[in-house]
Amino acid sequence: MDTPGTTGRTGLVFDAMKALDRAAARAIARHYLPSRFHYHYAKSKLGSDPLYAGVADALRGSTAPLLDLGCGLGLLAHTLRMHGVALAYRGVDSDAKKIALATLSARNAGMDGIRFDVVDLAMTMPAHQGSVALLDVLQYLPADAQQRTLDAAISMLTPGARLVIRTGLHDASTRARFTHFMDRVGRGIGWMNTSPKRYPDANALRARFAQAGLQVAIDPWYGKTPFNNWRIVATRSL
Repeated sequence: MDTPGTTGRTGLVFDAMKALDRAAARAIARHYLPSRFHYHYAKSKLGSDPLYAGVADALRGSTAPLLDLGCGLGLLAHTLRMHGVALAYRGVDSDAKKIALATLSARNAGMDGIRFDVVDLAMTMPAHQGSVALLDVLQYLPADAQQRTLDAAISMLTPGARLVIRTGLHDASTRARFTHFMDRVGRGIGWMNTSPKRYPDANALRARFAQAGLQVAIDPWYGKTPFNNWRIVATRSL
């Protein structure tokens, strides 16, 4: 896996524990123009959230194609390319407007091997074999759909592939309470098209992955944010 101080294909230096610097965030955000709102959103998100460098860190060294479940605006596709992680990528999301913006941004960036589709994960799961990303998705699924999604993602993993999850966890921390509140705000202002349903339990996740024969690491991934975010990487052995 990657380590802090890795140099991406652009020559910029990345720290896997930190958000992108201003130059890197701005370079990606410009692909969302002419929408000034989405330009500023992407620049702010990439410049404050350590998620994207953390996912690139987790996927580095794997050649398995990646399915990004709940891809939103497709920021991960851009950051993986910027970090030099050139995997075949498919992003799916239930929000058609976000998928349209993701598709436009990828076209603006001239990226090959990138595809975006509208898929409601609460209803169906796309076919895939390789690595899977579930970033800020699980808490928005009902308990039964959450379990089905995890089971489906595990079944997609090929030898050497990785399941990378970023999620809030069910605990009594101040960060957890703040995360719950902001998830509700996101729904209230219309940015998210659904509200949180259930936050996963760390011990239950460990047990599920162990049962499936996966190696798992669960690490806090707060960065400079106030959110109760954790990175979970489950790997299928070669």
